[in-house]
Amino acid sequence: MRLLITNIKQLCQVEIADGNKTRVSGRDMAVLPSIDNAWLIVESGRIHSFGEMRSLPETNADEVINADGCLVLPTWCDSHTHLVFAAPRDGEFVDRIKGRSYEEIARNGGGILNSARRLNKMSEQELYDQSLERLHNVMAQGTGAIEIKSGYGLCLEGELKMLRVIRRLKETSGIPVKASFLAAHAYPIEYKENKEAYIKLIIDEMLPVVAGEGLADYMDVFCEEGFFGVPATERLLEAGWKYGLKPKIHANQLHYSGGVQVGVKHNAISVDHLECVSEAEIAALKTGNTMPTLLPGAAFFLGMHYQPARKIIDAGLPVCLASDYNPGSCPSGNIPLLLSIACTQLKMTPEEAINAVTINGAAALELEMEMGTIKVGKKANLIITKKAPSLAYIPYDYGNSPILRVIFS
Repeated sequence: MRLLITNIKQLCQVEIADGNKTRVSGRDMAVLPSIDNAWLIVESGRIHSFGEMRSLPETNADEVINADGCLVLPTWCDSHTHLVFAAPRDGEFVDRIKGRSYEEIARNGGGILNSARRLNKMSEQELYDQSLERLHNVMAQGTGAIEIKSGYGLCLEGELKMLRVIRRLKETSGIPVKASFLAAHAYPIEYKENKEAYIKLIIDEMLPVVAGEGLADYMDVFCEEGFFGVPATERLLEAGWKYGLKPKIHANQLHYSGGVQVGVKHNAISVDHLECVSEAEIAALKTGNTMPTLLPGAAFFLGMHYQPARKIIDAGLPVCLASDYNPGSCPSGNIPLLLSIACTQLKMTPEEAINAVTINGAAALELEMEMGTIKVGKKANLIITKKAPSLAYIPYDYGNSPILRVIFS
C-alpha cells in the first residue's frame, strides 16, 4: 500500500539529518523543523520519503490525498493516562466547586478509592468495552501512541483485571500502547492502619504475577505526602527493577515530596506532574536522563497552580506534556486542548508545546526511534489538520478540533 500526500501547506516536525533525534531540550524546544509546500509518501506503513513539491518524483500511489492548506504532523504521544476506569467522578467535581479540596475528598474515601470500589464491581468485558471507546475517542483527536496505568484495583484481582484490559487494548487498537503497574496509587481502606502490609502485598504477591504474565512495561508509584513517601517509593521501584519494570513516578503534584529526586536516583523514564519544582528538583533532573512530564490538564481541572514549564525549559531541560486522562482530576484525553492550556497558562510557545507531545512524548514512552518526528523509516502515524493559517492556529483555535484526518500505520 502506497499513499501520497501532496500540496501540504506545512510538513511539521521533520527530521532530515543523519542520526536520531531522541528528545529536544532547552532552547531547542522552540524550534520545530518544517517544510512548506511539501509532499510525503507512505509505503507499507512507514514514511518512505518527503520533500518540497517542486522535488516530487513521478510515482504511482494507491491513494493520493491533496492536503492543500493543511498541516501534516506526527501523531501525539500521550505518555501518562489512566484511561481504563469504571465510572466518572462528577459528584466530586461538584464537591470541589463547593470548596472541598482534592486531599479532603481523598481522606474521606473519595478520589482513587472511589474509583477502586467501582472498578472492582465491574466485569472485565464491560471495563474493556468502555475503555476501547475512550481509546478510539482520543485516537480520533490525534493520539497515535499512549501509556495507560493500572491503579484503580488496589488488590491483586483488580490490578490484574486492569492490566489484562490494557493488554487487550494493545492487541486490538492498532497503535502502540504501554502499560504501567500502579498498585502504589493509594492505600486501600483495609490497609489504612497497616501500610507496610500493603507494600508487602504489592512486592511479594502482585509483582510476581504481573511480571510473570508480562502485563506491564513500567512500575509507577504515587510519591506524595499522604500516599507513598520516599522510603516506600524506593522499595517499590527497586522491587520493580528486579522484574524488569522500569520506573515512572507521580511526583511533586501536591507538595515537595522528594519524588523527583528519587525518580532520578532510580533512573526513572519520567517523573510526572511537577507542580512543585524548586532549584533542588532542577539540579536533580540535570544529573540524569529522566524526562520531566507536565500534566497541566489536571492543574486546570483541579484549579491548582500550573507547572513551571518556563523554569524547566530555561534551565536547559526537556519538557514532555501528557494528558493525565482520568475520571477524577482530568477527565479529558484531548491533546489539542492540552496544547492550548500549555500555551496560555504555562507560557510555552506552540513549537515548544508540539515538541513536548511528539518527540518528547515518544521519548517518555521509549518510542523515539519509531515515532515523534517525520523521518524516513519511522511509523507513518500522521495527523492531517483542517486548513490552518499557521502552526500556532492549533492551540489558538481552542475548543475546536484541528483534525481533518488521522492516519495509523
